[in-house]
Amino acid sequence: MMHAGHAGRLILVPTPIGNLEDITLRAVRVLGEVDAVIAEDTRTSGVLLKHLGITKPFLAFHIHNEHQVTERLVQRMAAGERFALVTDAGTPGISDPGFLLVRAAVKAGVAVETLPGPTAFVPALVNSGLPCDRFTFEGFLPVKKGRRTRITELATEPRTMVFYESPHRIARTLAELAEAFGAERPASISRELTKLHEETVRGTLAELAEHFRQHAPKGEFVLCVAGV
Repeated sequence: MMHAGHAGRLILVPTPIGNLEDITLRAVRVLGEVDAVIAEDTRTSGVLLKHLGITKPFLAFHIHNEHQVTERLVQRMAAGERFALVTDAGTPGISDPGFLLVRAAVKAGVAVETLPGPTAFVPALVNSGLPCDRFTFEGFLPVKKGRRTRITELATEPRTMVFYESPHRIARTLAELAEAFGAERPASISRELTKLHEETVRGTLAELAEHFRQHAPKGEFVLCVAGV
């Protein structure tokens, strides 16, 4: 195994989830210093780097190619290259394939460094008004297989639960959670975090379901639901 102090390394760089001012000074420096940037979507990341005035080669790494690419990237880092991993928005590795690369790098003895920075669920959780001393991050619920089972299991969860949801599925999710947890369970939904039309709606699951029946859901959602 190669010693972790070797020059080659993987650096996870969080990127803004909406407001470009949320990039850190350290993130800008690291993006300027690395040999290349590994990106989920090179177009999205290209816009950010152009905004920052940074020109770097891009390496694509996404859900459709991660298995073939992982080994090659790890070999290059083991040989001494320094790569930054970015996702479309937020911290790489949370609800995206970045964790596969981290796992492979760790296994190969390549040093992995992660910068702190933007991620959607922390501001949504803190802003919800629900207890956040203990919480469980659920990310996206299963779409088909195992969905009902997971929702049933969570009905007795004592901690605040945090979910990610897309606009075309939020109504269904709220309805199913209200059915399993009870319509009066307190919850909070944040969308368009850090952006111009940022919005947080708080209430019971039934009230939130009604709100999004009246207002067409737009943007990516973070749903926080109180535990029992």
